[in-house]
Amino acid sequence: MLYRRHLFGVAAVTAMLPRFTFAQGTSTAATRLDERGPENAALASRTGLWDVTETAWKSADATPVTSTGLVADRRMFGWLLQEMLRPAGDTSDQAVKRIDYLSFQQAEARWDYASMDMRDNDGIMCAWSFTRGDENRIEFTFNPFAVLSPGPNVVGQMLRMTQVITHQGPNQDTKEQYFIFNGGSGVPYLGHRYVYVRQS
Repeated sequence: MLYRRHLFGVAAVTAMLPRFTFAQGTSTAATRLDERGPENAALASRTGLWDVTETAWKSADATPVTSTGLVADRRMFGWLLQEMLRPAGDTSDQAVKRIDYLSFQQAEARWDYASMDMRDNDGIMCAWSFTRGDENRIEFTFNPFAVLSPGPNVVGQMLRMTQVITHQGPNQDTKEQYFIFNGGSGVPYLGHRYVYVRQS
């Protein structure tokens, strides 16, 4: 009888061991994945105020329209980089033209991105990368979304978009957005470019 109790006790402890080990491992992994990591640590070096030049193309053969006098205010919140774009000299919340968020998700092993542009009725635009990229280049693919046509008759058209962020040294960045419209040529064209220069 004593032998049977001993066997039962050993079996019970053995059954508990994997659960205990798994719990310990999960805790360690969760702690590690909650850290910034090298990618988000690199993002932290891009905080501060940046002068921005914005160039837009309505179509592949359109004349580009360039806007200056914009400032990007970048701040790090934990592992998340927030960027607020507004006219230079106006720090009010009402002056913000666009907000975006960027981070590298350790558990997903990919970049996550979201932007909201108050100048267009496009809603929240979300994108993800397929690879880690490197410290100087990150590429995202957005969920397809509808854009409204100009004029009195509202017509929606689906848009596929990718965005490429490149770092030209510690004091200059470029964001380029490539568009593919549903029913068009199927060939992406450069539709938007933001050039950032760090304020001295």
